[in-house]
Amino acid sequence: MSQPAITLWSDANFYSPYVMSVYVALAEKGLSFTLKSVDLDRGDHLKPDWQGYALTRRVPVLEIDGFELSESSAIAEYLEDRFAPPEWERIYPHDLQKRARARQIQAWLRSDLVPIREQRSTDVIFGGVKKPALTQAGLACANKLFDMATQLLSHGNPNLFGEWCIADADLALMLNRLVLNGDDVPPALADYATFQWQRASVQRFVALSAKRPG
Repeated sequence: MSQPAITLWSDANFYSPYVMSVYVALAEKGLSFTLKSVDLDRGDHLKPDWQGYALTRRVPVLEIDGFELSESSAIAEYLEDRFAPPEWERIYPHDLQKRARARQIQAWLRSDLVPIREQRSTDVIFGGVKKPALTQAGLACANKLFDMATQLLSHGNPNLFGEWCIADADLALMLNRLVLNGDDVPPALADYATFQWQRASVQRFVALSAKRPG
């Protein structure tokens, strides 16, 4: 199967959960791509000569045949539509309702749970940093995450919808903000996050952050 040239822009540390989501989507589809990075800490993405996506100046950015797209969930949906099954691997459930639910989960993880994202930044996951105890707001948010995830996984399967989908990677990352910090996480949810984290596409991205310049 032939494919166009694809470029994915990442932060220089490979700490972005949203870059990880797109990276995993590309890897799971078996797509070849060039990975480029921009140093957000130095503000390189704000400089006029940055060759990324000038419209939002954020990562991830996907470029295919001169078409540039940002926002990770939009990129994943675009990849599913453009590189559609059965020619390419599926990253969303085949069933219409399950596919909608997966997209709902992705949107929820990106729009809610702010205290967790603030108090358990991804340097916990990719840099091994340990954070202080959660505030009351953080604890309340964690319990909200646990309640939702417990309901979603009440079927007892290792994946959200029977077969793996991109929402599994996103949910596991949110849970691992707490698991890898050593916070108290319900064992079933910790086991789910650990299982998802062993997926080859995820481990390939984790290896990128481990190899970044010190």
